[in-house]
Amino acid sequence: QVQLVESGGGLVEPGGSLTLSCTTVESIFRLYAMGWYRQAPGKQREFVASSNYEGVTDYADSVKGRFTISRDKDKNTLFLKMTSLKVEDTAVYYCALSYYSDTFKPRDDYWGQGTQVTVSS
Repeated sequence: QVQLVESGGGLVEPGGSLTLSCTTVESIFRLYAMGWYRQAPGKQREFVASSNYEGVTDYADSVKGRFTISRDKDKNTLFLKMTSLKVEDTAVYYCALSYYSDTFKPRDDYWGQGTQVTVSS
C-alpha cells in the first residue's frame, strides 16, 4: 500500500501563507503525476493543482497566481505553497497520486489522510 503523508496545514489569517507537503516513496514519486484536491464543509472535493513527473503544472482557476505546486526530487516530496489566502480557501487538503506519469488523473485508492487549512481572522 502506497502511503502519501501530508503535513503543513493550520490556522492562518486572510492574506497569509502556508505551505503543504506530501511525501511518498521514491519509486512512486519519480514515476507519477501528483496533485492536490480540497474539500470544504458541505462541498464536493475539488481539484486544486497538479504536477506531472517532469514538473509540468496545472491549477484551478480559483488558485492561479496565488498557489504554487512543486516537486523536490531529493526529498520525494510534493509541495503546495499557498499565498494570499482567502476565507474560501478553508478546506481539508488532500494529496493524490495519478494513474499516469504525464497527466493527472487521481487514483481512487491512493489519497493522503488530509490536512486542515483554516483561513480566518
